[in-house]
Amino acid sequence: MNWDWDKLREQQGQKKPFGGGGGSGGDGPTPPQLDDLMNQFKNFRLPGGLILIVLFLLFFGKSMIYTVGVGEVGIIQQFGKYSRQTLPGLHFKLPIGIEKLTKVNVDIIRKEEFGITENQYSARTTQAPRDDVSLMLTGDLNVGLVPWLVQYRIEDPVKYLFEVESPENLLRDMAEASMRLVVGDRTINEVIIKRDEIAMAAKEILQKELNEAQTGIKVSTIEMKKTNVPGPVQPSFNEVNRAQQEKETMIYKAREAYNTAIPAARGEAERTIRAAEGYALDRINRAKGDASRFLSLYEEYAKAKEITSRRIYLERMAEILPKLGRKYIVDEKQQNMLPLLNLGPGKEAIAK
Repeated sequence: MNWDWDKLREQQGQKKPFGGGGGSGGDGPTPPQLDDLMNQFKNFRLPGGLILIVLFLLFFGKSMIYTVGVGEVGIIQQFGKYSRQTLPGLHFKLPIGIEKLTKVNVDIIRKEEFGITENQYSARTTQAPRDDVSLMLTGDLNVGLVPWLVQYRIEDPVKYLFEVESPENLLRDMAEASMRLVVGDRTINEVIIKRDEIAMAAKEILQKELNEAQTGIKVSTIEMKKTNVPGPVQPSFNEVNRAQQEKETMIYKAREAYNTAIPAARGEAERTIRAAEGYALDRINRAKGDASRFLSLYEEYAKAKEITSRRIYLERMAEILPKLGRKYIVDEKQQNMLPLLNLGPGKEAIAK
């Protein structure tokens, strides 16, 4: 590109020769100024097609490189269809429009709240359940407010993204159905007291339903919040509870008295039965012994009647005579008893 030096000198009003600082007034060419160079540079333009190519390469080149973070799984779709999974790290894929990347965090614990307002987790301990979800009918036909919390994580990202259209909405519907099923089989007192048991039963049912629906969701815990009855029936419910507590107290006292009296009576009856059995056994054994002794005597008597009779007589008399006290022996030939009897006073020694 040639410079028009004369035109430049006319515009700048300069007549100095090239390289001159105030010498002779020759008409030699002068160099261009800095402003002129900048204006010429600004007027320089690349071809439009080249710019589009550069932008296209930058845009698609950036979409081909991606990074999967820790705890995440990269799901690649090729023309909308599932292609593959990628683990944490730096990866490459085909440009956007051909392959699409979706990152799913499989480590984070998500939660869904049912019938719980924001002040449930405030510094205050008050609880304000919403009636739209937490209002449930129990097995004993009472109405209770049952708020709860479901914590879950994504176990299978492929099923989570492609098997169910809206897994979060399906989770909420199934969680509500599972909780109502469990609460409907229990009384209002069981719902209020046995919250951990209800939470475990609801978790088992919910996980089974989620697995059958292939949602790819793993339920971590179900946490039951404070269960209560609606406000308008709260006073009546408290009175019923007090009456039931009094009933339980009276039943407990009755059982205590029963457990005290019945074992004592059973023990006395058992003792009486054992005493009667012992007495009966003693009488039977004595009778058997007497019968056996009589039979043995009879056998000996049958062998020698005279001798046996005399022996029995003598043995019996040996038992009887010591018990008679004073005895008088009279000869059968004695005709007069007076010599043997001293009937005078003061003569007891002779009589003896």
